[in-house]
Amino acid sequence: MCVVWIKGIFPKSFIHIKEVTVEKKRNTENIVPAEIPLVQEVTTTLWEWGSIWKQLYVANKKERFRQVQSMMYDLMEWRSQLLSGTLPKDELKELKQKVTSKIDYGNKILELDLIVRDEDGNILDPDKTSVISLFHAHEEATNKITERIKEEMSKDQPDYGTYSRISSSPTYSLYVFVRNFVCRIGEDAELFMSLYDPQKHTVISENYLVRWGSKGFPKEIDMLNNLKVVFTDLGNKDLNRDKVYLICQIVRVGRMDLRDSNTKKCTQGLRRPFGVAVMDITDTIKGKAESDEEKQHFIPFHPVVAENDSLHSLLGKVTASKGDSGGQGLWVTMKMLVGDMSQIRKDYPHLVDRTTVVARKLGFPEIIMPGDIRNDIYVTLSMGDFDKYNKTTQRNVEVIMCVCDEEGKVIPNAICLGAGDKPVSEYRSVLYYQVKQPRWMETLKVAVPIEDMQRIHLRFMFRHRSSQESKDKGEKNFAMAYVKLMKEDGTTLQDGSHELVVLKGDSKKMEDSSAYLTLPSARQHVENRGLTLSRSASSVGGLSVSARDAFSISTLVCSTKLTQNVGLLGLLKWRMKPELLQENLEKLKIVDGEEVVKFLQDTLDALFNIMMEHSHSDEYDILVFDALIYIIGLIADRKFQHFNTVLEAYIQQHFSATLAYKKLMTVLKTYLDTSSRGEQCEPILRTLKALEYVFKFIVRSRTLFSQLYEGKEQTEFEESMRRLFESINNLMKSQYKTTILLQVAALKYIPSVLQDVETVFDAKLLSQLLYEFYTCIPPVKLQKQKVQSMNEIVRSNLFKKQECRDILLPVITKELKELLEQREEQQLQLQEKKYCVELLNSILEVLSYQEAESTYHHIQELMVQLLRTVNRTVISMGRDDTLISHFVACMTAILNQMDNQHYSFYIETFQTSSELVDFLMETFIMFKDLIGKNVYPSDWMAMSMVQNRVFLRAIKKFAETMNQKFLENMDFEVQLYFQIREVLRKHGLWFRTQHWKSCSLWNNYFHLAVAFITQDSLQLEHFSHAKYNKILNKYGDMRRLIGFAIRDMWYKLGQNKICFIPGMVGPILEMTLIPEVELRKATIPIFFDMMLCEYHKTGEFKKFENEIILHLDHEVEGGRGDEQYMQLFESILMECSSEYRDISKTVENFVNLVRGLLEKLLDYRTVMNDESRDNRMSCTVNLLNFYKDINREGMYIRYLYKLRDLHLDCENYTEAAYTLLLHTSLLKWSDEQCAPQVMQTEFQYSHTHRQLKENLYEKIIEYFDKGKMWEESISLCKELAEQYEMEVFDYELLSQNLIQQAKFYENIMKILRPKPDYFAVGYYGQGFPTFLRNKVFIYRGKEYERREDFQAQLMTQFPNAEKMNTTSAPGEDMKNSPGQYIQCFTVQPVLEEHTRFKNKPVPDQIINFYKSNYVQRFHYSRPVRKGSVDPENEFASMWIERTSFVTAYKLPGILRWFEVVSMSQATISPLENAIETMSMTNEKILMMINQYQSDENLPINPLSMLLNGIVDPAVMGGFAKYEKAFFTDEYAKDHPEDQEKLNRLKDLIAWQIPFLGAGIKIHEKRVSDNLRPFHDRMEECFKHLKIKVEKQYGVRELPDFDDKRVGRPRSMLRSYRQMSVISLASMNSDCSTPVKMASESFELEVAPRKPSKSESEENVRQISTQSEVKLRRSRKRTKRSSVVFADEKTAPELSDMKCLSRKYEFMSDTNLSEHLVAPQKTSLLKQMSFASRSMPTIPGLTLSVACTPAADEINASHRLSQQIFPSTSEGDKKTLKKKRVNQFFKTKRMSKPPEDGKHSGERHSESLSTEL
Repeated sequence: MCVVWIKGIFPKSFIHIKEVTVEKKRNTENIVPAEIPLVQEVTTTLWEWGSIWKQLYVANKKERFRQVQSMMYDLMEWRSQLLSGTLPKDELKELKQKVTSKIDYGNKILELDLIVRDEDGNILDPDKTSVISLFHAHEEATNKITERIKEEMSKDQPDYGTYSRISSSPTYSLYVFVRNFVCRIGEDAELFMSLYDPQKHTVISENYLVRWGSKGFPKEIDMLNNLKVVFTDLGNKDLNRDKVYLICQIVRVGRMDLRDSNTKKCTQGLRRPFGVAVMDITDTIKGKAESDEEKQHFIPFHPVVAENDSLHSLLGKVTASKGDSGGQGLWVTMKMLVGDMSQIRKDYPHLVDRTTVVARKLGFPEIIMPGDIRNDIYVTLSMGDFDKYNKTTQRNVEVIMCVCDEEGKVIPNAICLGAGDKPVSEYRSVLYYQVKQPRWMETLKVAVPIEDMQRIHLRFMFRHRSSQESKDKGEKNFAMAYVKLMKEDGTTLQDGSHELVVLKGDSKKMEDSSAYLTLPSARQHVENRGLTLSRSASSVGGLSVSARDAFSISTLVCSTKLTQNVGLLGLLKWRMKPELLQENLEKLKIVDGEEVVKFLQDTLDALFNIMMEHSHSDEYDILVFDALIYIIGLIADRKFQHFNTVLEAYIQQHFSATLAYKKLMTVLKTYLDTSSRGEQCEPILRTLKALEYVFKFIVRSRTLFSQLYEGKEQTEFEESMRRLFESINNLMKSQYKTTILLQVAALKYIPSVLQDVETVFDAKLLSQLLYEFYTCIPPVKLQKQKVQSMNEIVRSNLFKKQECRDILLPVITKELKELLEQREEQQLQLQEKKYCVELLNSILEVLSYQEAESTYHHIQELMVQLLRTVNRTVISMGRDDTLISHFVACMTAILNQMDNQHYSFYIETFQTSSELVDFLMETFIMFKDLIGKNVYPSDWMAMSMVQNRVFLRAIKKFAETMNQKFLENMDFEVQLYFQIREVLRKHGLWFRTQHWKSCSLWNNYFHLAVAFITQDSLQLEHFSHAKYNKILNKYGDMRRLIGFAIRDMWYKLGQNKICFIPGMVGPILEMTLIPEVELRKATIPIFFDMMLCEYHKTGEFKKFENEIILHLDHEVEGGRGDEQYMQLFESILMECSSEYRDISKTVENFVNLVRGLLEKLLDYRTVMNDESRDNRMSCTVNLLNFYKDINREGMYIRYLYKLRDLHLDCENYTEAAYTLLLHTSLLKWSDEQCAPQVMQTEFQYSHTHRQLKENLYEKIIEYFDKGKMWEESISLCKELAEQYEMEVFDYELLSQNLIQQAKFYENIMKILRPKPDYFAVGYYGQGFPTFLRNKVFIYRGKEYERREDFQAQLMTQFPNAEKMNTTSAPGEDMKNSPGQYIQCFTVQPVLEEHTRFKNKPVPDQIINFYKSNYVQRFHYSRPVRKGSVDPENEFASMWIERTSFVTAYKLPGILRWFEVVSMSQATISPLENAIETMSMTNEKILMMINQYQSDENLPINPLSMLLNGIVDPAVMGGFAKYEKAFFTDEYAKDHPEDQEKLNRLKDLIAWQIPFLGAGIKIHEKRVSDNLRPFHDRMEECFKHLKIKVEKQYGVRELPDFDDKRVGRPRSMLRSYRQMSVISLASMNSDCSTPVKMASESFELEVAPRKPSKSESEENVRQISTQSEVKLRRSRKRTKRSSVVFADEKTAPELSDMKCLSRKYEFMSDTNLSEHLVAPQKTSLLKQMSFASRSMPTIPGLTLSVACTPAADEINASHRLSQQIFPSTSEGDKKTLKKKRVNQFFKTKRMSKPPEDGKHSGERHSESLSTEL
């Protein structure tokens, strides 16, 4: 590699050149850093986690964010340590484990791919690993991580690494480092540290002794900072102890009493109790707490309180309740180490070196390793009881112990006080001051050579110690005791407690062994104790037994050479008493197993010595054989399983019986022959279980014999071995019932002998014997056991040899095939399948690591015998079967190991085409199913990719087969027909003759290939950069390979392509949507080929088009498709069609259709994850419209329900109801069966149109009820009621329906329904999505929603948008800018006329609903100034600029908003403004009066304020401003055209007086005494006002409105509205003329009426002229078809519209709040005029000019007027009649008569319907 030097900007000292290696692969060079692989992995992991970490922060997942942050910090720290290269070997190994564990755990919780590793933690390379090994590695890794996660979640076991290692190891140790000892003693001290079980009050380890100096540091200065100890031999029993403490017993060495000041006179060197230190280390021992050799722990010190307190009793107190240590204690560090001493010295050399002290466990470890020779005797001084005799006080007893021989001589250095201390010849106990019964509980170790054990004993001397040195010198031993360590029968002293005899007498005699050894050493049993003591009362040799003193000890013998069992000792020393040999051999079986295994080598030596010394006789052969079997059986026991290594070591290193093989084989053959004859042979079963080690002894013996005699008798040996196997085979052939269990045992244990037999026996001959062994068993017998046995054979070295496999593989594959193809005994089948798949795994694993030349025929054997069987097993298994993944791995491994010749050979094995098609169909279906439902977990990336690679190769090979075998035959359809039908029937699949083409082999191939190419694991663009590169480098992009194969296969079909249209359109579309440019370019042309094929056959390609549209919707919604695809699709198809002129135009239309659909689908997909539900709804409606236009009813309904669900999520129940109504419009009231496309799973049990429509209506009524749209609910109820009454005659349902209607009517009248506000929202700028860009929408607000809140919520959806502070339309520069600008302001709905309310008295509760519902027009008004401004009267120059908006549909509807399709502006003059204001004021007075008439509990304040504001000119100025502005000669002269309007304004002013009078009368009745002066003042003002108005404008009077029909009062407002029916007829030419209102000019299709001279109308701005905005006029419901939206039309003559507005105060966004402007044409009094000075002329709720009163309504009005006004004069009647007729003709000229009334349900349905 050449290095190119480039000058850069960084200083050289800042640059570190990293070493790299270059890997060449796939014609590319990969630069790999030369760091250790784990460092590279950590680096890659940190990159990957880093990006996820940021995403977690953005998503506000705080807990997971912090968790990942912590793990990344750990990895970065550990990476630095790995790079440092300074870690010791054991720490480096442990760190690697921690790193890999952390990475694997982090990947799991972050849902990243699983990383599989080898035993050393290195990542496995799939190219160098067999499929089976890779599968097992994935399984193991998953199990480990699952366990790790469980441990992480468990608070009890946080330190997973330590705990898992400890729990998996049989032996472990505790490392303790004493850092410091802080204690105020003043004298030397001895620190005895040990492990302690507080539950049993016993010490469980040797003491570690530290001698501490009086100056505060160790007495041996070399030990400073080197006080290290390892408590070893700990096992699982210790791990399972409830509690384990680390204790330290402190013994002071010095004076008797520290308080003695005269140290010269005091006795020195006395060992006195000082205190204890205790620490609970249970969690550390068990791995639940942190185990770090650097972390220091403080162990508090607790001193003895009283002189007679023993250290042992103090331990009990301290462990029960811990007190304050006063800062005194030990500082230690500790760490759990896994393994025995040899292991930890190797793994932890920096902790455990040659200076580290080893403190062993008291007792044997759980495993006695070979070479571990111990001969330790632990003696514990328990307690004593000493009489004071002639002393005045109790003695201060000191025990002096030494080890003596039979002559009484002390054996030097035989006593060890503790680990880390030098052995001593004499031990002196702790001294307790004046205690009669001291409890020492001090444990010592006695270590002497084994050969000296027979002649030694322990001697204990008791001496009183005085605190004064002068007295102490004169003290002598006052008593003694002794005990021998071995009994006379040769066994050692039994473990446990021993009460020794205390001897008194001459102190010199106490040192004479001849004087005391003849005396008893231990007290006898309780019943003999008195006799013994009395008999010993006489003096013997100057010593006598003391009856008043007692002394006890306990012993524990840990010796691998000394036994406490007499029977075992007799066998070991059999030569001493040969006559007892048979008895001792038989007794061996009752010897405790622990004793046997402790003396394993000696016992085996004894057995084989017996055999060899009786080689010419068979007297003891069977006894020795049985004893050997017993010992082998012991070691096979779980309790002693760790002694296998000891036995193996013995066989290889110590066994030397060269002739033993002959005797062993003879006895074994005898047992086998006896059993095969059905005769009783009790030891045979144990023998078969011990077969492995029996053969090890046989083979080792033969090997030694052959080495000694240079291969002599080899032929005889082989013949003997052959006969032995024949005996085994005879046993397997036996039909006796007693042999069944033996046959099972033989199958289980025979494989274990192969490894050894193979070394001394011909492998091929051995394989032949094994072949016979398996074939001699009947075929259906012991199948499960045979498979298990074969599995062991395959795992042996024998199977790795080619010649052996040649013999064994056929019988194994035959057995596997038979067992897998069984279809009965399902319960057993699962277990059998498990054994089968394990066997198959083992075979494939062995074959994968052998040379290809040696395995060719074996793979062929597997392929022919088992491939199809395995395939069918996989097909038959459920995806939730626990073994499915194992079988799939086996199948993958077989295919992986097959080469091209194997494929060719396998295809030729099929005798007929039908069989081949059957196999290919099976395989394709299975592959497709496995790809769609991966049997592996989603994070098994490596396994999935290997499977894909294998499948890809197999698909290619099978595709070649299809082309070769079938495609060349031109009549392939007919040829395949019967074959495919038969295949499908075999698999239980239904088959229809007319659809057989779609089930063809090629169809399955295409579907498989598309499923392969579109599977999630191959979509590289969805992966992280690191994963993308990893897959691309290792496997390439497999999608391109299979995509090109699909393309080639398609074009090879030739004339048969039409068979796959339209069936393959969807799969091919799915493939082309994959975002890989080259793949798209290669496959999109297939679409044109399909169109061409269908066009040539049918003259069109409608089937293709339908399939494309259907599948495109699902695919794009699923995340596929993008802008680039849309462009490629268009360009490629247009380019292809350019060569075909006859189809090019049709293709162009199709491309435009698909482009439009794609645009809408991409918009929809973009917003589906958007937080804004509004955007989602908009895009959903766009798609609704699109599918309506292209007549796709199924897709249309699908999105209807998506829209409904969105509404329900927002609790938009009204809109959800309107949405479902669109579905009902597609249904008829008939029993016709529903087509599949109109069904929904929610109503799947509604089979007919009637059932579905009825269920939908019920659901819709429920939604309308929740949305308080009871008028709509009533309309639907009526339609349902008609069906119940007239069609289905279900009166029970009808009654329920009517009750429901009644409830809705009651709700309308009694429940308050807040009026929603409406908001105009404009989205300007190119930054908005296309469905919003530069458009204006009218939004329906929610209840009590203010504009500020609505606007704030709007801005949160577009955080980058800028709020516009003006209501005027923006310019083109803003619309074309890249930014986002939002304009929002409140608009007023315009009430449209409802003919059923025409000229009728309607309650407020009813009419108020229509003021804000069923509206399509909206006004926005703002004041403007024109001309000169009069500062004293602003009304004279206040003009109103009114903007009108028309939406595409009425609100409420299927959305809470609709786009504005038309906008116009009009200007209202000051006079018209005054008329509107006065009309509103009068109506407000009337409404207030009505409220107070109907509710006497209303507070009086609102009425007071309203009336006072009008009658008192000092408050609001009243209408005086209008008089000054308009009722002047100057104004009349300048505006002659306004005369009618002036008269109208005067009429309104005149009518205000009777209204005010009525209000004041009510006020007078309600006013309180406190407000009486206020009322009087208001009444006085009203009198003056009344006089003035009546003088100027005439008198108006209200008639008496009492309703005597029902005996209840009627409101003035209702009565007033009833009077208004004569308004048109009562207009007098002398005093009033019809009012000409200003045009609003916002029609779409009807030209506006020319405005009058007084009107200043501005230019009309129209946004859209969409044809949907029409008013439906059809008389009858059109024929039922696929219906979507109501095509509504605006009213034809909008200039004459009489409108009611919800408010009369309009405030512009410019905050001109001081200008109160009344909107135009909103009052009930707007046509009020003088009617003979007596009657008001107010048209009752003239809501719209779209419809004027019909003739019958005029007549009704006439009749009503005659009833109400009987006293009208004749002249007035004529006038009224004349005016009524005039107005009637005028109305006829102005508008067309209304159409005949229709059923309410039909009208409702028509308003929502349009044809598809």
